[in-house]
Amino acid sequence: MTPSGQQPVSSWIAEFILLAALWGASFLFMRMGASEFGPLPMVGLRVGLAAVFLWPIMLRQGHYAAFRQHWRPIMLAGVINSAIPFALFGWAVLHIQTGLASILNATVPLFGALVAWLWLGDRINRLRWVGLALGFAGVALLAWRAPAGTGFKTDSAAWAIGACLLASAFYGLSASFARRHLTDIPPLATATGSQLGAALGLALPTLWLWPAQMPGLRAWGAIVAIAVLCTGIAYILYFRLIASAGPSRALAVTFITPVFAVLYGALFLGETITPWMIGCALVIVCGTMLSTGLIRGRGVPATTAERA
Repeated sequence: MTPSGQQPVSSWIAEFILLAALWGASFLFMRMGASEFGPLPMVGLRVGLAAVFLWPIMLRQGHYAAFRQHWRPIMLAGVINSAIPFALFGWAVLHIQTGLASILNATVPLFGALVAWLWLGDRINRLRWVGLALGFAGVALLAWRAPAGTGFKTDSAAWAIGACLLASAFYGLSASFARRHLTDIPPLATATGSQLGAALGLALPTLWLWPAQMPGLRAWGAIVAIAVLCTGIAYILYFRLIASAGPSRALAVTFITPVFAVLYGALFLGETITPWMIGCALVIVCGTMLSTGLIRGRGVPATTAERA
């Protein structure tokens, strides 16, 4: 253990890379599943199967009592943190490249910082404001040039970029919601219950929009993969990272995920990687690191969360 109580990097770096690889793959699997199921049925199956996967693990760990006591905010968190943003991304990847969607997903900490400032009164110093401005400038530049050459209609791509940003805003909102209402609840109870809440919230749309023609094995395989690997196992890895590496280091997985997503898109979907996308992604990541305090100027103390 390090002096701060965290485990050495060598003990958690493999799980860190694995988590980034799994979350990067979720964009590929979303495209594969949504193309045959449609966005809402795909997401309904994703969260439903994830809940089925996590439920016995939660019971075995003895966290059912915590879920039963706090089921209302936990299940509402599932709608905010899973059902809505998953559906938005599921629709978006049908209209833009999966790599582009993953880069836009890296703006989640930007929205998280803004929501925490507006809702929880978190202090944003001058350097963090610069980071916010830089991050959103990167988004604007990416949106300005990204639709060209993606292989999709420009107007559809613009709406899809907006859907990705709205989904990221919901992720940011859910982080502050969790800080306000879900503290001291076992993470596994929160993860399992939130997927159950998302599944119940999407049950009717999933049945109503179920495809007339049964999807093939490729689409079903993508659904199982995104539910078990990219949602169920990924949640477990994420909470293990928070415990072993600390929240700030666990948050940094957001910056690595697009690398895998862009790579998967290029290898399996033939997507184009442009220098403009890479440059804008670097601007977004730099802005995000500044806005979240992962990069601090001289004399700027770390917050409690950053010391953890």
